[in-house]
Amino acid sequence: MAVLERHLTLYKRLWRASLFSSFLLPLLFLVSIGLGVGGYVGTVEGVPYVEWIVPGVLASTAFQMAVGECTYSVLGEFKWTRGAHAMFATRVSAWDMVRGWMLYIVFRVEVAAVVFLAVVAAFGVLASPWAVVTLLVVGLLAVACAAPVSAFSASIDHDSYFALLFRFVMIPSTLFAGVFFPVEQLPELVRPLAYASPLWHGVELCRAATLGVAPPWPAWVHLGYLLAFAVAGLWWAAFSFRKRLQD
Repeated sequence: MAVLERHLTLYKRLWRASLFSSFLLPLLFLVSIGLGVGGYVGTVEGVPYVEWIVPGVLASTAFQMAVGECTYSVLGEFKWTRGAHAMFATRVSAWDMVRGWMLYIVFRVEVAAVVFLAVVAAFGVLASPWAVVTLLVVGLLAVACAAPVSAFSASIDHDSYFALLFRFVMIPSTLFAGVFFPVEQLPELVRPLAYASPLWHGVELCRAATLGVAPPWPAWVHLGYLLAFAVAGLWWAAFSFRKRLQD
């Protein structure tokens, strides 16, 4: 909890810098694509496009926040500010750092998700009361994405690798994981890449909750996939943090 408190204390001084990316940008996406493009699209799978895209924007916001926050911030703790080494010099272990960092990421994602859901609910875009379940889904999705990215960031020495991460992982996942159009419209050969993305599983679970329908695969498969990603990522993050601190 001391690690979480440290990150929250820092965030209290820097929260204004995240207002646009965390709160305004998802709403602008929803207005421009959901309402603007949706006016031409009409319906998708029998649902108005703006209602269909809401869970996608919600899940992709959580995904992008988790990935973005775990790149420069994590590398900086080891390479530039050496805050991780300062914590490690006390009684804080590498696993404590990982847990505190993940709690902070979940806190950031949940706050953004609550604000987003409140706004879209005020405009009557949510079709089901099960939409509140999306808060649990985006929390799990955030850990499933943040943990492996934190491990990656702790294991590199130069921030130029982040350009590759954004270009070949984050952007393709956002575009082709069912956020803006059904994955079934992709060529059959490419669909497994979408299915392999944690974001697709988060999108489908959020969509099932906000529309009040069953997901395409059994819910336990989607949850199990995200949970497996989270557990493997946490183990990798703890290993990478410990190795970096002992080098």
